[in-house]
Amino acid sequence: MPISCPNFAVQILHLRSSSFTTTAREINCTPRDFRISPPIFRTILRPNSVNYSSRCNCSQTIFSAEAAHDYDDQLKFESERYSDELEVAVKAVHMASLLCQRVQESLIAKSDDHVQSKDDDSPVTIADWSVQATVSWVLSDAFGSANVSIVAEEDVQELSKTDSIGILNSVVKTVNQCLAEAPRFGLKSPPNPLSTSDVLEAISRCNSIGGPTGRFWVLDPVDGTLGFVRGDQYAIALALIEDGEPVLGVLGCPNYPMKTELLSYHQRVLSTLPSANWDKGCVIYARKGSGGAWMQPLLRKEEKKFVWPNSASEIKVSTIDNPALATFCEPVEKANSSHSFTAGLAHSVGVRNQPLRVYSMVKYAAIARGDAEIFMKFARAGYKEKIWDHAAGVVIIEEAGGVVTDAGGHHLCFSKGMYLEGLDRGIIASSGSTLHNKIIRAVDASWNSSSL
Repeated sequence: MPISCPNFAVQILHLRSSSFTTTAREINCTPRDFRISPPIFRTILRPNSVNYSSRCNCSQTIFSAEAAHDYDDQLKFESERYSDELEVAVKAVHMASLLCQRVQESLIAKSDDHVQSKDDDSPVTIADWSVQATVSWVLSDAFGSANVSIVAEEDVQELSKTDSIGILNSVVKTVNQCLAEAPRFGLKSPPNPLSTSDVLEAISRCNSIGGPTGRFWVLDPVDGTLGFVRGDQYAIALALIEDGEPVLGVLGCPNYPMKTELLSYHQRVLSTLPSANWDKGCVIYARKGSGGAWMQPLLRKEEKKFVWPNSASEIKVSTIDNPALATFCEPVEKANSSHSFTAGLAHSVGVRNQPLRVYSMVKYAAIARGDAEIFMKFARAGYKEKIWDHAAGVVIIEEAGGVVTDAGGHHLCFSKGMYLEGLDRGIIASSGSTLHNKIIRAVDASWNSSSL
């Protein structure tokens, strides 16, 4: 609720923002009343507070502080916060995306010799381990290995088995080929090619279990591996979490076309089109509180150097709020999501378009880019959502203007380890609050009759 006295509100807007030594809730307003993003409120210092009287003698007061930082300094601090981390993360994901393109082309053209199955029978390829090693090495080199903690999907134990020696050798070769291109992205290459032990060490450094405090990275090296091995959509997802909250997210989508109108084609049809007609692949990223999300095309072979950030264009969610015109995304595989339940929900709120079934976190990219309006996922009983499957996408959609919550309308919790603990039924992402609220109401009305 906004401040009730307009005269008092005008006075507050003319004060230096650093004089606020209390939260927005304590002065009976929200950050949006001041057009200031929540992170600014969180970082304002709290020197001694004094009462402030309104010109119109109303009873409302705020707190001020003589020793507080200047508002302009505070804004500058917020605008630059995590900028170094974002730059390195975008470059690392860009390199990883090109790595995956090369591996996928080779895998489809030759054989599936470099595909294994994990204990849960899900596929893992040399791309998964190669990306994990590459991103781990780049982050550690940029910020110091002692300062980098990573939660990642792949376990080094699988790659260390004696029957994996062929794949391990391919991973080492792939990682070194990728890191040799680091100077194209303004990053350093290793002084010498990484050895097998170096690569295993880089992968094994991704052993954090997350938690409510401190800073850690979250990496899904190839989200949607099944789509990857089938020549379809997949994503490289990297996020930074601080004190349980995602503060930046990067999605590499190597097969996602830059042009929306080409989404109706299947990937294998697209791959036969002339490159001039289809700009293949992009990297999408956002920083919490910045109020914007951005997209860059993947670097082409003829382009010598990566430009940061001049080659990026801002993206926004769709403005469609009429369910009859909306498109919803859902996972391709039925193993961990109920298509019948989401279809019923979509129909109950008035969605008539066919669903866009996409592998991986490309669904989050589709919402953020305005290619679709709704993403729903309601897992079957016993399935637990992992933080690496959502962290990067949540930041990107929210900064692009969308909304992501669980089915109870609560923000997703990334502070309880590797899983999204306390999730209320399912996950809903949408392009705006109008659609979002309709879906939540539909879930409440339908849930008791579902078999989930």
